[in-house]
Amino acid sequence: MSKEKILLVEDDKNISKLVKYNLEKAGFEVNAADRGEKAIEMLDRAPVDLVVLDIMLPEIDGFEVCKRLRQAEGTKNIPIIMLTAKGEEVDRVLGFELGADDYIVKPFSPRELVLRVKAILKRGKAPEHKKDMLSAENIIIDMPRHRVTVDKKEMELTLMEFNLLVTLIERRGRVQSRERLLNDVWGIASEVTTRTIDTHVKRLRQKLGRAGKFIETIRGIGYKFSE
Repeated sequence: MSKEKILLVEDDKNISKLVKYNLEKAGFEVNAADRGEKAIEMLDRAPVDLVVLDIMLPEIDGFEVCKRLRQAEGTKNIPIIMLTAKGEEVDRVLGFELGADDYIVKPFSPRELVLRVKAILKRGKAPEHKKDMLSAENIIIDMPRHRVTVDKKEMELTLMEFNLLVTLIERRGRVQSRERLLNDVWGIASEVTTRTIDTHVKRLRQKLGRAGKFIETIRGIGYKFSE
């Protein structure tokens, strides 16, 4: 079985060496880049399964790299974990709005990083569902192909947006707390529980257009999919 590939984008040599060592020890194949432009070029040549992306990079920062990856056809669906010293809430929210799947603030635990990488990659694989097709109202989800259409128009969703939508629809009519969604969709606990979920729901609603109204906010608790 081939190893899952990770691209690490980090200009600090010591951190890059630490992260690379721990990910390789966990069984991943890791390539590293110390510049945003270099990372984009590497991804154009050879796709990977996940990107660990620092924000404070020379030339172009991680936010811009994330934005470009999400806009490009070949990289738009690659999961991205932002690894950064910028821990302010506004930076975390901006990262999620640009399409990041997770956000880890330095200093960090290498073990936690490995666990988050595994959790995201696990959710990227075709889940074992009883049905290949899932539908609600004007939304149709092709589970094996990770394809979502609304009124027969295909939606461009990130991995976490896709998994969030599937979870809400599978549990339609039942209120899901933010904590449960974070655990079931992201796989592990996080320091940014509320804003992580809220930001992804906001983006998901926008992408779904009129169908976004079916994702109902339950004040003080979380969300549910209502038909």
